[in-house]
Amino acid sequence: MVNEAMEERTFGNLESDLMVPSQFFDRIKVEHSAQPEKRLMLAVMEDAISTFQKSVRGLTRRQRRLLRETEEWVSESDTQWPFSFENICTALDIEPTYLRRGLRDWKGRLLAQYERVSATGPLSPFRRVSGRRHTLSAGRAERVPKTKAA
Repeated sequence: MVNEAMEERTFGNLESDLMVPSQFFDRIKVEHSAQPEKRLMLAVMEDAISTFQKSVRGLTRRQRRLLRETEEWVSESDTQWPFSFENICTALDIEPTYLRRGLRDWKGRLLAQYERVSATGPLSPFRRVSGRRHTLSAGRAERVPKTKAA
């Protein structure tokens, strides 16, 4: 009897809290990528950065054009167009000046690295890549005929 009274005093004030799924999920912050418009904006940003990275060396006319267009899009501060760089950064919670500076610094480091490699020349003038294996292209070694032991 004493135990029952003690349990009633201890747990009597506690009531079971019921929560329906909609109440639970309303408390969770919706991720930006869950909204179709934001997913599209993220895809545009990913494509722009990918194009920038692939075209930075500008080996072909097409790469130079794509790099120029991407750099112009990134550098503009226009907010009139819904898919402008500034608007996409705002929608995705990205600091536009930070991203611009990061892309510019990355490009500078990569081009400096390419200049160092081209100034020193290839590692070995005799080595070339042929498929998955490396081969020497300095010429074939002459075969020395094996002599038979007498």
